[in-house]
Amino acid sequence: MSSSTPSRLPGPGPVSPSPTDAGAGRPVPRTLLVKIFGRDRPGLTAGLLQTLAAYGVEVVDLEQVVTRGRITLCALVTTPGAVGGGSGAAEGELRATVHGWAESQRLQSEIISGIGDNRPRGEGRSHVTVLGHPLTAEATAAIAARITGCGANIDRIHRLAKYPVTAVEFDVSGVATRLLRTELATEAARRGEVDVAVVASGLQRRGRRLVVMDVDSTLIQDEVIELFAAHAGCEERVAEVTAAAMRGELDFTESLHARVALLEGLEERVVEKVRAEVRLTPGARTLVRTLKRLGYRVGIVSGGFTQVTDSLRDHLGLDFAAANTLEVVDGRFTGRVTGEIVDRAGKARLLRRFAREAGVPLNQTVAIGDGANDLDMLNAAGLGVAFNAKPLVRRAADASVNVPFLDTVLYLLGITREEVEAADAGE
Repeated sequence: MSSSTPSRLPGPGPVSPSPTDAGAGRPVPRTLLVKIFGRDRPGLTAGLLQTLAAYGVEVVDLEQVVTRGRITLCALVTTPGAVGGGSGAAEGELRATVHGWAESQRLQSEIISGIGDNRPRGEGRSHVTVLGHPLTAEATAAIAARITGCGANIDRIHRLAKYPVTAVEFDVSGVATRLLRTELATEAARRGEVDVAVVASGLQRRGRRLVVMDVDSTLIQDEVIELFAAHAGCEERVAEVTAAAMRGELDFTESLHARVALLEGLEERVVEKVRAEVRLTPGARTLVRTLKRLGYRVGIVSGGFTQVTDSLRDHLGLDFAAANTLEVVDGRFTGRVTGEIVDRAGKARLLRRFAREAGVPLNQTVAIGDGANDLDMLNAAGLGVAFNAKPLVRRAADASVNVPFLDTVLYLLGITREEVEAADAGE
């Protein structure tokens, strides 16, 4: 209602016979959608429900949203004596009482008659997370239009975060998750100013889940082999090979051997210097801390070297870590690696191994990476996230994040900023 003093709606006429639930043969009761809105303060939800309780109604649905201090509270309830043949006078009295209570609280109110519960949600249910820095109305409108355009319905929207990005989540039904993901990824890539992730709503979003990350240019800002190469005086030559490998232009294993060979003769003691030079990606510490406090298992896999990843594992309290190992003889690097090579296929194998060891189904895993050698891992996981990735990787991943904050990935998992702050406060 637009006026500050709500109008009284007249009571209904004679009650018509109730339809029946075709599946169960039960009568479907008449219902009232009771809506109040105005300035929020403590006690409003209890006050409305206490007012309704005097009429012996049943609560069918209840939803409340508070935005910038303004509350919208909706209660879907049966009419007084709805199933057994209600009284129009009782319903009219309920309406008058609710409007009077709302007016006494300086709220506006609206009551709408109907039959039964909310309409059933369509098949194919998904959580759609939309990220922006900033999140513009134009970009959000384009995503919403694309959802509608592929035959889906937006059932609910709520904000997950306002910092360091704005993140909102749409609950969507009526279309298969894979189709919706393809449609929205295309729209996000076309616009370039918004990131979108689509996850089937049946996936567990808390508890026993596993997140596995790449290291170089994902968990950390650096390429570790380039840090070693800087001490060996061959940084430019190594960087050229690294860039070509990450673009998918070179076989990773061949490029690894070529780059490591350039380190031959470098003293092992340089490892401590390299560890000190490593820079965590902004938000990395928050990401790991929050995931751990929420019961996730967290691991890293790297085409880099255990001489650095083992230190990261211990420093961050990670559950799993795997990487290549630089061979050392007589205190110097030999220019070779030892053991099984962690390459593109190896990362996917390690994801599966970590999942088995953690007792987590593969469809409850999340993989995060930026380069072509992460593609098998991203495709094997339940959710593959491309983080500031090359175009090839963004096109292949389930979701893409293109802001420089690693903890933004938390919002793709339905984790709110409040939960992040609670994890920080627990330290």
